[in-house]
Amino acid sequence: MLLFTPGPTPVPQNVRNAMSDETMHHRTPEFEAIFEQTRKHLFNLFKSDEVVMLSSSGTGAMEAAVINLCHKTLLNVNSGKFGERFGKIAIAHGLGSVEIKNEWNTPVSIEAVVEAVKANSEIDAIAVQISESAGGLRHPVEELAKAIKKINPNIMIIADGITAVGVEKIDISNIDCLIAGSQKALMLPPGLSILGLSSLAIEKIGAGKGYYLNLASEIKNQRKNTTAYTAATTLIIGLLEVLETIEKDGGIDKLYETTALRAKAVESSLEALGLHVYPATPALSMTTIDDENASQIRKLLQEEFAVNVAGGQDHLNGKIFRINQMGLIPVYEMAWVVNSVELALAKLGRRVYDGTANKVFNEIYFEIGK
Repeated sequence: MLLFTPGPTPVPQNVRNAMSDETMHHRTPEFEAIFEQTRKHLFNLFKSDEVVMLSSSGTGAMEAAVINLCHKTLLNVNSGKFGERFGKIAIAHGLGSVEIKNEWNTPVSIEAVVEAVKANSEIDAIAVQISESAGGLRHPVEELAKAIKKINPNIMIIADGITAVGVEKIDISNIDCLIAGSQKALMLPPGLSILGLSSLAIEKIGAGKGYYLNLASEIKNQRKNTTAYTAATTLIIGLLEVLETIEKDGGIDKLYETTALRAKAVESSLEALGLHVYPATPALSMTTIDDENASQIRKLLQEEFAVNVAGGQDHLNGKIFRINQMGLIPVYEMAWVVNSVELALAKLGRRVYDGTANKVFNEIYFEIGK
């Protein structure tokens, strides 16, 4: 079965091999050396002033960012389940909460965020997804952050990059906290999250908030190549292998180029089949199709063509399907996925199979006739 959900993504064999070695104790010079090397790679990936690894899912990093960087009121952008989650975290911790809510295919308006900030002087942090994976939407986060910093440079910009880090180059000039998760473009099992922090964010964190998710204690320890609590040793070993594999494969810029090309090829091949891309501004991390036969297409892909893609949640349940484009994906696997979608449409009597999907995919991906 080919796993093409936008998280968890497949774990490459060499990474599984690296994680299958004997368990290593986290308070040893051997693991500290691995931790140090991993941090060096993460600084190259995030381009931030500091990086922190947490033994948690991405939601743990989201909560750590909110409680440490928002002291008064959080403005969260809700265009899906994960944007909604930021607001729930703020409320759970007794913080003020302001929400800008849109349909899941609609990017946030920068003007709406600016107006909300000007109307509420208590807003000291803004949380937004770069790629909102509930619908495969890309928000204009960099432009939003720039506009807000012009109004008040002390407002913290928290950017959820869980399905964006390792997918595309992100301008962090005005971003104070960039979040990543292990089970997306970093091609690991779930359980490790990472935060890239600006110097301004570190200043605001101060002594930190919370206990396990206190970022101040983690920064202090991780600068010494250790962690405040038990490290996710196996996942960090795997992460080092992933980051070294990316470097051996041509580096992060090549990965960005390949991902963008793959995204364009997939989207174009599915549109050539008459399918409709759901979000107004699609993320590079996945292609999301809204279709009345979404559930049947997913079922055929899984049962007859050994392809597992994701569906939708809440009001989009049964109405969309989402195909992953993150990570080091073999091109023949991606070609089989779009071909399988065409075969599924043929089985549903929607169109006669003629190989259109593969033809368009190959022409774009391999730049035929360019």
